[in-house]
Amino acid sequence: MANFIDFLIILFYNHNMKIYDVVIIGAGAAGLTAAAAATERNKSVAIIDMGKTPARKVMASGGGRCNFTNINVNVNRYFGNNPDFVRSAITRINPQDILNWAKKHNITWVEKNPGQYFSETGAADIVKAIIKDASKADFFLETQVLDTKFQSNLFHITTNNKTFIARSLIIATGGISFPALTVSDYGYQIAKIFGHKIIPVRPALCAIATQIFPKNLAGISLKVGISIGHEKFIDSMLFTHFGLGGPAIYRATVRDITDIRINLMPEVNVYDFLKDAKTTSGKKKVSSILSEKLPIKLAKLFCPDDKNIADYKDAELRHIADTIHDIIIPYQKIKLFSLKSAEVVRGGVDVTYISSKTMESKLQPGLFFAGEVLDIAGDLGGFNLHWAWASGHIAGENA
Repeated sequence: MANFIDFLIILFYNHNMKIYDVVIIGAGAAGLTAAAAATERNKSVAIIDMGKTPARKVMASGGGRCNFTNINVNVNRYFGNNPDFVRSAITRINPQDILNWAKKHNITWVEKNPGQYFSETGAADIVKAIIKDASKADFFLETQVLDTKFQSNLFHITTNNKTFIARSLIIATGGISFPALTVSDYGYQIAKIFGHKIIPVRPALCAIATQIFPKNLAGISLKVGISIGHEKFIDSMLFTHFGLGGPAIYRATVRDITDIRINLMPEVNVYDFLKDAKTTSGKKKVSSILSEKLPIKLAKLFCPDDKNIADYKDAELRHIADTIHDIIIPYQKIKLFSLKSAEVVRGGVDVTYISSKTMESKLQPGLFFAGEVLDIAGDLGGFNLHWAWASGHIAGENA
């Protein structure tokens, strides 16, 4: 009897409502890429998004220049409870594939840093290209999803405008950072409806509030070495009125938060530098000598009883050097800046019950996830957009 009722329901929908092969919730980088891949397979596709325009985060990315991929894409540049989940997707869709795609769309690029590719003409051209690729799909903007059910082998997506029926459903709602761009946690809610666990979400790729440094350093930027956990890297750090920002700190916050260790002069052996100066410039103040390598305000922090360098014992110079090379910010004194300004989030849909090869749920056939809605966060420098392209394409290929 139940099978007969299901048959009648499907018959009713076939006559009274369009059944899409694929409905995609989210018109960001992952959703649009998924739509392009699905329509290439002649699937009927609807894209639902609560915002007024598609790809809002893409438009804002890279300061409007859109850092769209990085030649150094690798598993070790991704973070989450199981970062190895990205391996299949980033192998299948590699940085050269993205560059070839850009070339096909006559998008030229610049390498801001080695291997870090930005659109030469701005993010708008990237957005225009991905919308064009997805243009065979039906777009439903300013449409808010209210409920999602799976009934009679079909997904029923109720919105504030209409109900959509689909054979497959792709969740590409992104994270919940940058709420000003109109974001929603509904992707997490749908995942929970179908039994998926949500890893708690927190800001990542963001500034931190800390009182380790005085406020009068605000505005100073310099290249520093960062050690967090087992990782070390060199990048630019910015002193702010509330704490620290800049690429070095952003990169630290996407990793598991432990003590952050800062080397203010990563490319100089400070002790050797000071010892040499003691021999050659004994009558110069230590702050003056350090100011050859550091901004003077910062240099003065390390020699409060500023004397001629000849008057310092070697042990005192060693202490100054060790302090400059290893400033520790205990994790208890680190406050991540809010989701309002974070570029991405850590956390999201647990990938344990999602296929890394197809992006399909292992708990609900026909349900797919792509992009930042998953518990995957990339390093600063184009890694998150690359993940969106790769995971979105694979979801669209398989839905």
